[in-house]
Amino acid sequence: MAPASGVQAQGEHLLAAALDLARQTWRDRLVAAYALGSLAHGGFSAVSDIDLGVVLGDPLLGTDSEGVIRLIASIKSTDKPFADRLSVFWGSIASLSGASQGGRFPPLDRLDLIRYGRLLAGSDVRSNLTSPTRKELVLAGAEFALWRLATDEVIGQLQNPEALARLDPKSLTKLILYPVRFMFTARTGEVGRNEAAVEHFVAAAKSASARLAHLALGWRNGGPVDSDTDAMQAIAAGVLPLYQEFLLDHEGRLREYGRPDLAEAFSKWRQRLQA
Repeated sequence: MAPASGVQAQGEHLLAAALDLARQTWRDRLVAAYALGSLAHGGFSAVSDIDLGVVLGDPLLGTDSEGVIRLIASIKSTDKPFADRLSVFWGSIASLSGASQGGRFPPLDRLDLIRYGRLLAGSDVRSNLTSPTRKELVLAGAEFALWRLATDEVIGQLQNPEALARLDPKSLTKLILYPVRFMFTARTGEVGRNEAAVEHFVAAAKSASARLAHLALGWRNGGPVDSDTDAMQAIAAGVLPLYQEFLLDHEGRLREYGRPDLAEAFSKWRQRLQA
């Protein structure tokens, strides 16, 4: 495993390569490009993703989505470190402001852009954008959680600590830290940065779930070894209570936000975890 400084350099190198391709793809229509995620606000590690935010000139064109697909495919084909982890969020000032449709910039990533985006090229346009409401953040997070985490495969892993511990560090830590980050955003209205979310969660209660979240933060640079019985015990004691807390927290919020359909989906998800 490369040291932290080397990992950071690899991430920055890939981001620079993606920026070069973005310039070639959109030329003078590239209004601004930003580093997002942990390369912008800190905490980048061996399991992190590379997040690039692209703001294009209005109006968006039908070919813009094809350009994004080609850019991601070109980076992936290089087989460089992190090449399979590039995400491109894109839109225009109008689409990011809700004045037009198109692009791909979910509410949480739009908030990340406004709060922490690191300008790589072009002119900084963040002052022209409006932050998403907490309701938008919670609803978008809930929909993502149902799509990504409420699957038979993930539920089976959460119910089997040994199987969960055998996952690669990226998969393991994401499954543990996702609910911590979702709750942090719901409770604060802020971007669910891993370090800030864990600090907030651990400060609220000294539970088995809090201990697991703290350990998972450290596992992002390597993960527990197979013989780590302490890690296995922490996973067994903390992961299901963590998810139960997250699901109960969001069930109530979703009903308050007028989305009983999502609240019911969370309730059924919680029952499946208990089975």
